[in-house]
Amino acid sequence: MALADPTPAHLPLPGGREDARVRLHPLLTGVAAMADAWLHRREGRLMMARAYGLGAKYVKLPVPAFLVEHPGAGPVLVDTGWHSSIAVDPKKNLGRLPAAVVRGIGQEPGQDVPAQLRERGYEARDIKHVVMTHLHPDHASAICDFPDATFILDEREWEAANAPRGLTRGYLKRLFDHGFDYRTLDFSQADSFATFGSGIDLFGDGSIHLVSTPGHTLGHLSVVLRLKNHEALIAGDAIYDMATLLGTEPITAVTADEHRFRRSLRELQIYAKETPEALIIPGHDFGAWNELSDFYE
Repeated sequence: MALADPTPAHLPLPGGREDARVRLHPLLTGVAAMADAWLHRREGRLMMARAYGLGAKYVKLPVPAFLVEHPGAGPVLVDTGWHSSIAVDPKKNLGRLPAAVVRGIGQEPGQDVPAQLRERGYEARDIKHVVMTHLHPDHASAICDFPDATFILDEREWEAANAPRGLTRGYLKRLFDHGFDYRTLDFSQADSFATFGSGIDLFGDGSIHLVSTPGHTLGHLSVVLRLKNHEALIAGDAIYDMATLLGTEPITAVTADEHRFRRSLRELQIYAKETPEALIIPGHDFGAWNELSDFYE
């Protein structure tokens, strides 16, 4: 029997402030590894075999989460990254099979989000809102650390993650089937925002927009933040790396819906062109990650 029972989000959420700006803390919660042919497809009859590791070179990837400080709503998380148990024994969190299948999982002590929150003067209980770009394990591993939070996600993501054979689409129900407060978003009723076909103003003050970027998963979303002097876009896995955004490498070999993935990618590319001052953070790109500052305001 499922423990989680999501309800539609009532928007905007409380805490909005007129003309609010937010502050952003990128948090590295550990690493994973992926075949280069998964990140960037190699066309041919062996494309999927190569994506799953045949003759592959494995690429080390960052597993991030993000702390967003809102002047009225307080600290908001985007994704949760790896749980602290990953540092000791990944199978305790992921289960034996996923822990054996996923390559290069790692975390240094103190990289989990609760530990990094304490370094910044917060406790896990201070987090009242967590925005989930999607529910794959490297983004949802530490949901259990935030029982006092409201989790915000696309309703299509919840449906996909809880559909039969979710494991074959990369979901581990054990990570999110908690009796927590899940609130779902209906992007079909949303207006456009910037270059995106569907966007939701989370607090009604323009500081945090959630934009629908399906394709990697059926309910994937990205996050646009209004900082003091520019915007930041947390792309999630709508783009694994900047090479995908720039078109210098092919798209990933594996998507939930390739047509939607390409449409979302095009919206991101147009956003990057029309908003050149924006900080764009891809999902898993150490080159881009190493250029980030510890803090943005």
